[in-house]
Amino acid sequence: MGTLGRAAYTVGFWIRETGQAMDRLGSRLQGNNYFKEQLSRHRTLMNVYDKVPAVAKDAFVAPSASIIGDVQVGAGSSIWYGCIMRGDVNSISIGSGTNIQDHSLVHVAKSNLPGKVHPTVIGDNVTVGHSAILHGCTVEDEAFVGMKATLLDGVVVEKHAMVAAGALVRQDTRIPTGEVWGGNPAKFLRKLTDKEIAFIAESAASYKSLAEVHATKNAEPLDQTEFLKVIQKKVTVDKALIQ
Repeated sequence: MGTLGRAAYTVGFWIRETGQAMDRLGSRLQGNNYFKEQLSRHRTLMNVYDKVPAVAKDAFVAPSASIIGDVQVGAGSSIWYGCIMRGDVNSISIGSGTNIQDHSLVHVAKSNLPGKVHPTVIGDNVTVGHSAILHGCTVEDEAFVGMKATLLDGVVVEKHAMVAAGALVRQDTRIPTGEVWGGNPAKFLRKLTDKEIAFIAESAASYKSLAEVHATKNAEPLDQTEFLKVIQKKVTVDKALIQ
């Protein structure tokens, strides 16, 4: 980032800080008689009580993801954009080489109707598709959870098992090795082929490589040349409107 880029970034930062400070001051002056639309700065990692997230150094956590409380993320795993991992009333454990794709939600159960306590445990080289919901369940190594699937408390997805996209897996269901389950409620559909089992490992490896690309791009500073291109484009548009 060049001199102009750093200056623009610094000015923008202080404007945002000043705006939030003014909102807080105004809210205090109004006391209880105010309408408050909370301004909140997103935090990717957040403590709850004494529970602190533990993320491996080479794991990728997207900037818009939220990892909260007692959550462990293993080496080479990836938590993608818009995901929420909320380990507030119990723990979440994610192994190595696992990918939790965009907008997925992982939570836990302190207690449910049967009075059971369920952490969420996700093994190694697991793929969890976009917008899936995992709640107080166990997904063993090299298993596959399809897009928008929902796994409820006590569910166990065994190694080399697959949950089809959109499936709703009811409480305390066990999906055996080598089977595909789908539907609402989820039921046994068929056995996985050897090719499909191999695909599960390939999917995890592919996402691990892709996560490295995203991690590199997210770590890059604002490029001065690109910044100047944006400014020049805006000036050109403004001139055209004036003419």
